[in-house]
Amino acid sequence: MKTIAHCLAMAASLMVCAATARAADDRCDRAGAEDGSSPMVDLRIDNDLFANQDQGYTSGILLGLVSPNLANYTDDRCLPAPARWLNSYLDWLQPRGFDQQNMVVRIGQQMFTPVDFEATELIEDDRPYAGIFLVSLGYNARENDRLRSTTLDVGMLGPSSYAEQSQDFIHDLIGSEKFNGWDNQLRDEVVFRIAHERARRFPAKGAFGNPDGFGVDAIRHYGLSVGTLATYANVGGEVRFGWKLPDDFGTSPLRPAGENSAPSMRARFQSGWSVHGFLSFDGRLVLRDVTLDGNTWKSSHSVDKEPLVSEAALGMAIRHGRWKFAYARYFRTREFEGQAERPSYGSFTVSAAL
Repeated sequence: MKTIAHCLAMAASLMVCAATARAADDRCDRAGAEDGSSPMVDLRIDNDLFANQDQGYTSGILLGLVSPNLANYTDDRCLPAPARWLNSYLDWLQPRGFDQQNMVVRIGQQMFTPVDFEATELIEDDRPYAGIFLVSLGYNARENDRLRSTTLDVGMLGPSSYAEQSQDFIHDLIGSEKFNGWDNQLRDEVVFRIAHERARRFPAKGAFGNPDGFGVDAIRHYGLSVGTLATYANVGGEVRFGWKLPDDFGTSPLRPAGENSAPSMRARFQSGWSVHGFLSFDGRLVLRDVTLDGNTWKSSHSVDKEPLVSEAALGMAIRHGRWKFAYARYFRTREFEGQAERPSYGSFTVSAAL
């Protein structure tokens, strides 16, 4: 199992590095490269310490590369050779017949813990310890103000995700108490998920729809996720307001295409400053969540999850030139029966156009 995790990590790291180098290469001379789009790299950090908690979804880190607009997913020279080769086997996931399209490659780690960090024994009435290492491949397609996103996540659940070691390192760094119950974490298991989501943006008209001044817009979304990692249906929306709103589909980074990853009809960076606030909401009908239901094929700790979960976020994003910084504070309803506190956490994202 550890060999699988190592191979996934190495393959994903190589692909992200190769994609970054290729995307930044001036020789990326596909037809249409003058359309103002550009590749982007982003780093997202989630942590419940932003909300003065240390339980539930306690930490996550995700590094990704977003391609520029592509002619196609298998021949476009703006993609590195490993990505084009992989895409030739994943054509069943890729959208067709849209004006614009791009690809997203991400690697990341997430960890989940109970409330009591001191207990070494299994805490049966609280959520399991769980760590996940994930590799994500996303395909976005856009037509005017409509977006279709499909993401394939493959990863490793359990000790081979190295979540315990990552948490211990961070807690040593900040001088925080370590969690003592990681020996009870969910067992090693390869997990996967296919998530599909559709979104539509409604920009304001007239004075409130000025892309170079103050603007307001709204984005609605709905989707479906299927897999051993998570199976659910979701629906929600977002409202943004501010100066020079970006030409994308939301600033809520925990959703597909929610943070700078949609194909753009304008340049992803512009001169001067821009700033906007946002309010978002997402509701889910959850059939499976491996971090609550436990291992798929093995006996493990589990809790009785709540079938209906909703989440609201409040945040702000600032852009200057090629850089964007976004922070969101998330508030979620209880995810399982008997959960002591409603989960709350923060998410910070930094993005740069290459």
